[in-house]
Amino acid sequence: MIHPDIDLKILSEIQKDGKIPLREIGAKLGLSTVTVMNHIRRLEKEGIITGYHAAVDFEKLGYGIHAIIELKISKGKLIELEKRISKLPNVYAVYDTTGVYDATVITRFKSTRSLDQFVKKIQTFEFIENTNTKIVLNTIKEGHMDL
Repeated sequence: MIHPDIDLKILSEIQKDGKIPLREIGAKLGLSTVTVMNHIRRLEKEGIITGYHAAVDFEKLGYGIHAIIELKISKGKLIELEKRISKLPNVYAVYDTTGVYDATVITRFKSTRSLDQFVKKIQTFEFIENTNTKIVLNTIKEGHMDL
C-alpha cells in the first residue's frame, strides 16, 4: 500500500543524511524499521530513489570557483552539444532551459583562469552562438529539497 505522506517524510530524512540508520528514521517517524525498509525498497524499485551520493564540499577540494554558464545554441544542435559539454571536466550539471538561453551548465573550477579557458573553449564549439557566465558569490542552499 502506498502512503505518500510517509514516503515524503522518509525521503526528507534520507536527503538530509543518506547514511541515517533505518532504525533512526523509524524512531523519528513512529514506524518500525521493517516498515521503513519496505518503503525505501519500493521507492528504489519505482525509481523514485535513483541512487545514494556523497555530498562533496568542492571548496575543500580546491574548487572554489562555482560558475553558471548559459548557452545559446543553434536550432537542432541542443542535445548534441549538451551531451558533448556534459562530458567535459569541471561540469557538475547541464540543464535544458527556457528563456533567452537554451541550456545552463553548472561548473566548478580551481581558478578564474581555468574558468576563462573553459568558457573560451566552449565558445569555439560549432553551433554555440553565445554564452553568459555568472560566478556564484555565495550559496544559500544546495543539496536537498524539503518535501
